[in-house]
Amino acid sequence: MGFSIEQIGLGDRRLRDFVNVPWALFAGDPCWTPPLRAELLGSRLLGITGLLTDAHPYHRDAEVTHFVARTGRGLLGRVSAAVNRRYNEYHGVRIGSFGFFDVCEDYAVAKDLLDRARDWLSSRGMVTMRGPGGYSNATHEAYQAVLIDGFASPPTVELTHNPPYYADFLERYGLRKAMDYHAYLIRLEPWTDERLRRIAETVRRRRGIETRPIDLSRLREEVDRIVFLYNEAWSENWGFLPLTDAEAEATAASLKLVADPGLIRFASVGGELAAVLGALPDPNVPFRPRWNRLRDTDVARALRLLRTRRRIPMTRLMFFGVRPKFRKLGCDAVLYSEVYDYAVQRGYRACEPSMLLEDNDLILRASTFMGGERYKTWRVYEMPISPPDSAGE
Repeated sequence: MGFSIEQIGLGDRRLRDFVNVPWALFAGDPCWTPPLRAELLGSRLLGITGLLTDAHPYHRDAEVTHFVARTGRGLLGRVSAAVNRRYNEYHGVRIGSFGFFDVCEDYAVAKDLLDRARDWLSSRGMVTMRGPGGYSNATHEAYQAVLIDGFASPPTVELTHNPPYYADFLERYGLRKAMDYHAYLIRLEPWTDERLRRIAETVRRRRGIETRPIDLSRLREEVDRIVFLYNEAWSENWGFLPLTDAEAEATAASLKLVADPGLIRFASVGGELAAVLGALPDPNVPFRPRWNRLRDTDVARALRLLRTRRRIPMTRLMFFGVRPKFRKLGCDAVLYSEVYDYAVQRGYRACEPSMLLEDNDLILRASTFMGGERYKTWRVYEMPISPPDSAGE
């Protein structure tokens, strides 16, 4: 197949083609669910600063580029390349990332795209190529990794779906596993086993644990509390990078549209903030494409979300963290029990704890204890690359 590769920078109008690649590749796929185009390209109408615009806070500490493969007017694939300077400085590494990886079932196209990303990263002195991600693979970034198991159901919000051949192409290219993430599915039903509730009530009294739901009228302050907890509770996790104030602002904006306050709860011990558990009704349910030009506009999809956001049956557990000094006190059991009860009362039917690191035994065991069954796995890959000055060594 004859094809060409175009390089596209921030601010280039051809980024619309970059965003449209998976729409062309996955037309009619009942499982594929994209974000709003505005999440990538921005929208004044919806008040969204797109990730692929130079106004997004990601680009304050990163350098990026984009590649699109095409034949004539047909779109065959895409990939981004990024150097996240803040991540590399924080960890003392020289990792370059490839992301937004989507490609037709033609290895020659995939190889050429990956070659372009690798060469661009190598020219900037990177010694490892890791991905795929959104742009990169910091823990809090969305659209990470390649789905390698669990292809029969659609993804929840901020997660990816792809054909099985993606993993084959990446491994054929020479990339190897860096980390796996898992998702569990919990069916929400009235309690039949009272053990967790008894444990929660016992530890609540014994430890003096107090809880409350998020206050959406003070959302920015509440997000600051979530960021404080995240930056302590997740600090030892693979891929961790502290959240910045600008990223907190973006988090507050995204929560405002869909958050159900009963699904996001804080725990305090002795008056000190100790833990947070946060689930969201899954916007991907109303966002699923109708494969109709008018019904798949951002405005139409956003209106579907606003119309149905309190009737969405699926939730995704987005964050669940306990500060190190408060671990093993039972805060997790108390928060989970309360959110579970609320979700059942409000008619939610399922919850997905997801993007759980394969080496996080504590949260994996907890997901199983909650009645969850592992049903999806994503993989991040990496490989060594050579900067230009060492290519001949």
